[in-house]
Amino acid sequence: RRLPKRLFHSCSPRMHGGYDASKVDPAKAVEMKFVDRDGSKRTVLAPEGASVLDVAHANDIELEGACEGSLACSTCHVYVDEDTYRKLDEPTDDENDMLDLAFALKENSRLGCQVVADRKTTEKMEITLPQATRNMAVDGYVAKPH
Repeated sequence: RRLPKRLFHSCSPRMHGGYDASKVDPAKAVEMKFVDRDGSKRTVLAPEGASVLDVAHANDIELEGACEGSLACSTCHVYVDEDTYRKLDEPTDDENDMLDLAFALKENSRLGCQVVADRKTTEKMEITLPQATRNMAVDGYVAKPH
C-alpha cells in the first residue's frame, strides 16, 4: 500500500530572518530610521519582506527579540511613527496579547517581529526603541542577535 505524496511548500528565504545588510539593493530597498534609547538616529535600508526585528539585527541595532520572532514575548517592542502606524494593518489579537506585557506601552506600540518592510507602507518609517524591555534575563544581560 502506497502512502499519498506529501506536498512540499517553500517560501522566500528572506521571510525567515537574517540577511546581509551590505547586500541590500538600494533601488529595491525600504528606508527606515531607528531612534535609539539615547536619542541617536540611524537610517538603514531594508529589503522588502524583512521584519523590523530582522532589520535591527542585520544592522547591529540593539533590539532583543528573545523569542526570535515567534510572537511569544514582547522584547522587540517598538514605537512606530504615527503616519506609518495608521498605514499598517491592525495588530492581531496575538500581537495585542504580547503588547499587553510590554514595558511603557503607547498607542503607537508594535512588535518589531510583526511589522514588515514594504515600500508602500513603511518607506521612511521612524522606529523608536523604548527605554527598557521586559524579559526574564539576568540584570546586565545584553542579548545578541541569533
